[in-house]
Parts: sequence; C-alpha cells; structure tokens
Amino acid sequence: MSLPRRPLGGSGLEITTVGFGSWAVGGGGWAFGWGPQDDDASLDAIQHAVDLGVNWIDTAAIYGLGHAEEVVGRAVRALPAADRPLVFTKCGLVWDEADRLKAARRIVTAKSVRDGIEASLRRLRMDYVDLFQIHWPDEKGDPVEEAWAEMVKLRDEGKALAVGVSNFDLDLLERCEAIGHVDSLQPPFSLINRRAGRELIPWAHQHGTGVIVYSPMESGILTESFGPERVAAMDAGDWRRAAGAFNEPELGRNLSLRDALRPIARRHDASVSAIAIAWALAWHGVTAAIVGARSPKQVDGWIGAPDVSLTEADLADIASAVEQTGAGKGPAVPRRA
Repeated sequence: MSLPRRPLGGSGLEITTVGFGSWAVGGGGWAFGWGPQDDDASLDAIQHAVDLGVNWIDTAAIYGLGHAEEVVGRAVRALPAADRPLVFTKCGLVWDEADRLKAARRIVTAKSVRDGIEASLRRLRMDYVDLFQIHWPDEKGDPVEEAWAEMVKLRDEGKALAVGVSNFDLDLLERCEAIGHVDSLQPPFSLINRRAGRELIPWAHQHGTGVIVYSPMESGILTESFGPERVAAMDAGDWRRAAGAFNEPELGRNLSLRDALRPIARRHDASVSAIAIAWALAWHGVTAAIVGARSPKQVDGWIGAPDVSLTEADLADIASAVEQTGAGKGPAVPRRA
C-alpha cells in the first residue's frame, strides 16, 4: 500500500501524511496513561501500520515513563532495515521514579535536552533519531534560548536529523527560530481543538517549518463508536476520564459534531475517523497527522484518511456543523493554498 508523502518543512525528511502515535503504547501506571496495554498488541499494531505504508512513528520519553520508547525500539529492530520507519521522539518532561503517578515536571534546559536524547537513544537502542522535539515549554518560564541552542547542537552532531517543538506558542517559536531553524511544530489540532489554525499553522508555513498535528480524532471522540458508555468503562488510570472534552457539557456537543460527520463519511465510503483526519490534513501548512492505535484493527479505522479528498461542499457542511453544535474552539474553515 502506498501512502502520499509530504516534505517536513525544509528538514529533508519526506513523511507519509499519517504516522503511528505511541502514546497509548506506554500503557498504564503513570499520570497520563491510557490504562493497561499489551505489548504484543502494540507490536502487532506498529507492524500492521508499517505494512500499510506508514513510514514514521511518533513517541516520547514520557509515554509510559520510557516504556513506549522501548516498545517502539523493539518494533523497529524486528523489521528489515529497508522497511524501518523513521522514529520521532520528545524530551523535557522529567518524572519521579519513586512516584510514577505524579505529574512530570516540565524542565527545559540545555541539560534536560542533552540528558533526554541520551536516555531516549538508550531505550530505543539507536544511534540517532530522525526528529527530536521539546515536548512542552518550561513550567517556570525559564528562557528557552539555551535549551534550543542545545537542540541545534544535537542536529549538528547528527544525534537528530531534525529538531522541533511541541505545544509552543508564537512567541517561543520566534525566539527559537532566531537561534536556529525550527524544523517542525507539533500542536494539538482537531475539529474540536482548532486553535492552531488561527496563527501557529500559518506561521509555520511562512517559515518553512513542517507541522505534525496530534490528536486529530480528539483522543477517540471523533470515532464511530465513542459514547458516554465508553467513558464510564475507561480504566481508572485513563487520563481522559477527568478531561473536559470527555465530560458534560462538552462531551454532548463533541458527539453531536461527530455524528454530523457520518453522512460525509458515507459519501466518501470512509470512516468518521478518516473524515476527521482528512479535515486536519486539508489545512494549508499541515504536513501530517499523528494517529494512535492500540491494535491492528484501530489502524484499519484511520489508514484510509489520506485517500479522502474533502470537497468544498464537505468543508462547508463541516463548518456548519461546528457552528450548530458549538463544539470546540478555533476557526472551522481550513486555510487553503
């Protein structure tokens, strides 16, 4: 299966428009886990995604407090060298091994960046990663300049082929870009959380920065079978149980928007998930979307998204549904080329 690819800004990397997200692969037992996850199921899901043409995996040190990176490393090593996907990971979240359920601290310094890549490479058992990113801004507001200069050094040293940031605002992006080019930006972006479409995605396009959006299905809400009963059945350790989008009154509005996607999905003979992802990919400046999966079946639910070409009528129907349901925040009409 051949999936379309787009250049990740000026990094030289060409990536498929959907990539495998490994947040849930980290399993449970930490502050932002998704509950228990079987490693064999994760390995099968990654293998299936690669078999279907996905050429990159997104992970992070914090996912399962290092466990997701270990699983991703196992999956990649099991593949023939010619078939191995690109590996992207992130740093800057520091956890307490003595209290694994305690929220990690956001520490972004030259030291945390350097320590982060060395630890990630050990867990992945790799000599370099294709993309290394700062996961979140420093929680104390410490200047980002020293940390970003260290990121640029890692790129120069070849420990990372490209470097980027996640969850950064416009001011932080400008400050990083003044020191060294930001190869990629990773913001949350979905039909429910549309804020990045206002300024961040246009800024990235103007500066030659690739954009990899995360949570395009809003962590499961924008899928066919999601409902209040799924929330009630979630593991006690699943972070979504306490999130506003998964509780009333937001949940009802969000599910109404999801339901409005069903006739559009039928027109395209596609899943609701694929329509939600295709909407994010329709934005000028978006390179690709991270899509999570805990099993091969979940991969099958979104792998068709790159083949969906939303018409202007589709986009108008979606924008109307956003207005009528009042779901989420941010611009509802994609900026086009």
